[in-house]
Amino acid sequence: MDTPPRQNQGISAYTWLKKDIIRGVFPPGEKLLMSHLKERYDLGVGPLREALSQLVAERMVVAISQRGYRVATMSLAELNDLYDARSQLEGLLLRLAIERGDDDWEAEILAHAHTLSKVVEVNGPDEVLDIWDARHKAFHQAIVSGCGSVHLLRVRESLFDQAERYRHLWLRETVFSEAALATKREEHAALVEVILNRDSPRACAMMREHLMTPVPIIAGVLERRGLL
Repeated sequence: MDTPPRQNQGISAYTWLKKDIIRGVFPPGEKLLMSHLKERYDLGVGPLREALSQLVAERMVVAISQRGYRVATMSLAELNDLYDARSQLEGLLLRLAIERGDDDWEAEILAHAHTLSKVVEVNGPDEVLDIWDARHKAFHQAIVSGCGSVHLLRVRESLFDQAERYRHLWLRETVFSEAALATKREEHAALVEVILNRDSPRACAMMREHLMTPVPIIAGVLERRGLL
């Protein structure tokens, strides 16, 4: 079998390692031993170092001088700061989207809201989580896409990446709970209604509140698992 191009190996290493960190395979504070990573992903040192450097830039991994790498720790302060920053920025993007969005923007929101609300037959719990998460992201992306600012959307993506480990804890508490999913469906339907009514002040306030609801849930999980 031909060896995959080096660039593809680097992308694979980054994708697999990031997913494992998000899912807690490597918990906060754990040292990332190169020998273990090479065996787990069947990749050489070069692609793994590239992946680790990228994850350091995203603050998911910490480089320790002359001592390798560790998974970044998690904290209540970081949790609160990340989610507050995300909710404030999302409110701004939503206000701009309501001002600038056209009929196609409204149609995209409705389409993604419908897809998210549908029940999907899947093969197992991880697939349920992945599908719901992907559709949830697409729904919120459709809402802010009308803002018309590439640079603000990049900032949003960066904050989203930094919050991903915290989000995953919330997802596992939400996606497997019918009551929690029902609450989210109600929140999403209410959001869509006020957004399509172009009620900017109310929509932005609702969006900020919506994005902050996971914080106490995540804080509880962090404390129960001793991750703080």
